[in-house]
Amino acid sequence: MHKLLLLFVILSITSCNITKGLIDSLDPSLTPFEKDNNYSASYEEVIEYYKYLDKTSLYIQVNAFGKTDSGHPLHEVIIDKSKKFTPLAAIQENKAVMFVNNGIHPGEPCGIDASMMLAKDLIQNKSDLLDSTIIVIVPVYNIGGSLNRGAYSRANQNGPALYGFRGNAKNLDLNRDFIKQDSENAKSMNRLFTKWNPDIFIDNHTSNGADYQYIITLIATQKDKLEANLSRYMTNEMLPELYSKMKSKDYEMTPYVYSRSTPDEGIAGFLDLPRYSSGYAALHNTISFMPETHMFKPYKDRVQSTYTFMISMLEFIKDNKQSLQDVRNRAIENTRIQEKFDLNWTLDFEKEDQLMFKGYESATKKSKVTGLDRMYYDRSKPYEKSVPFYNTYKSTLTVSKPKAYIIPQAYTDVIERLRANGVQIETITEDQEMTLEVYRIEDYEDPKSAYEGHYNHSQVTVSTGKEQIKIRKGDYRIRTNQSKNRYIVSTLEPQAPDSYFAWNFFDGILMAKEHFSSYVFEEIAEDLLKKDKELRKDFEEKKRNDKEFSNSSYAQLNYIYKRSPYYEKTYKRYPVFREF
Repeated sequence: MHKLLLLFVILSITSCNITKGLIDSLDPSLTPFEKDNNYSASYEEVIEYYKYLDKTSLYIQVNAFGKTDSGHPLHEVIIDKSKKFTPLAAIQENKAVMFVNNGIHPGEPCGIDASMMLAKDLIQNKSDLLDSTIIVIVPVYNIGGSLNRGAYSRANQNGPALYGFRGNAKNLDLNRDFIKQDSENAKSMNRLFTKWNPDIFIDNHTSNGADYQYIITLIATQKDKLEANLSRYMTNEMLPELYSKMKSKDYEMTPYVYSRSTPDEGIAGFLDLPRYSSGYAALHNTISFMPETHMFKPYKDRVQSTYTFMISMLEFIKDNKQSLQDVRNRAIENTRIQEKFDLNWTLDFEKEDQLMFKGYESATKKSKVTGLDRMYYDRSKPYEKSVPFYNTYKSTLTVSKPKAYIIPQAYTDVIERLRANGVQIETITEDQEMTLEVYRIEDYEDPKSAYEGHYNHSQVTVSTGKEQIKIRKGDYRIRTNQSKNRYIVSTLEPQAPDSYFAWNFFDGILMAKEHFSSYVFEEIAEDLLKKDKELRKDFEEKKRNDKEFSNSSYAQLNYIYKRSPYYEKTYKRYPVFREF
């Protein structure tokens, strides 16, 4: 009798579970992840799900916005309780804008699934979090990578069962493409970001690297790269509250674990150059965050922590919307009138803070593969202790802005990128000559192998002078009295690490187009030395003091050629001129 009763109970429970599973599988409001918490939705499932929400709710709108390299359009999902779905409505109704980007690296899909749940829950519950904020979501940014689905490209990751690939359809890492815009994805994203001019930008990721106890870590915009008021607000107001909220919800965070070897030896703040999403956002005075969930933790926990972070951010905005908007408006105005801009930074190891960190002891043991010593983290030995935290960067290069930059009309790729970011550009209406400040590229370094399709220049040095420059009708003037000054200076100053010069947009100037034949130039050089006493004096002095020079007829002729009217003026002359 007891056995029959037990069998009946087991069958009843099994039947209930089967029934629940069947109901869940048929419920269109559940995301694929909610039906299987080790499953990440495919690209097709993501778009289908958002379109389902669009059909069933008045609070959400799904639009195609621009092209991507995959042939599929980029999508813009707007959640707006006022049902107006425009940036103008955000301004008129005094709402903040939170912009969420997902799947920039589709092998890190936590944000893809978390954002689907977030959208559903907010609109189904008619959440009061939407009273103060319009949310813009890019469901999947790297569509080509998302379509390239598999289970093996992230060897160190614990789930989901299937996920996308880091490279996009052109095998580009899109989190290195925000400035150079080699991809159609980035061109569309630049325009979409500019359209919404968000107060907060969240770009969801999953980490690589050390092992530790946290499910989620956080990269905030590097504080020393932000406008000073925004930096203080983010550091003193936002971050403490976000860390507190996450801890109270059982998803305690720590700053992104960017360490030399193991975390207990010290963690450094990440220098997010403009090529990265958060560094790009900083050029627009947008406070940006990159949640980095920990790759070893179960996928369900990683997704839930990402969801919780976005909810926590919306709660912060709800309680602090006016102060957030005020400080950002002040930053934008300060950028318009600011005279000096930092272009590059280095980590200041003299400024050491302490961070309470929950990690695992590291140790070494013999590898069963190589027979040599290998490092590992011992999860049976968790610790909580203070570790060095280096999060102060000091400027290594500062430049004064000119009144305006003058760009020849030939550089259409540069003009197109500036316009995509809201830069105001004037067209010059007549030919003229102007005395302008001119840079000459004196030196630079290139990598031995390509980086994201470029041999990008670094360690650039320039000399400065003034020259009479012929400006043509149709050339462009970019005045520096704009809210976009930080973007303008960071891309047009050649020494900036992510300038258009660094990304090879002006490489035509780095090769001389004309030269001399020695046997012909001999007589010309002789005549030049006769007519120019200063040149002859310098020439003879160099021969006396430089033995290698004095033994090279070519070096001597080239020395005279470079100081002659025959020398090519455009060679290594940076073609973006500074007007004062």
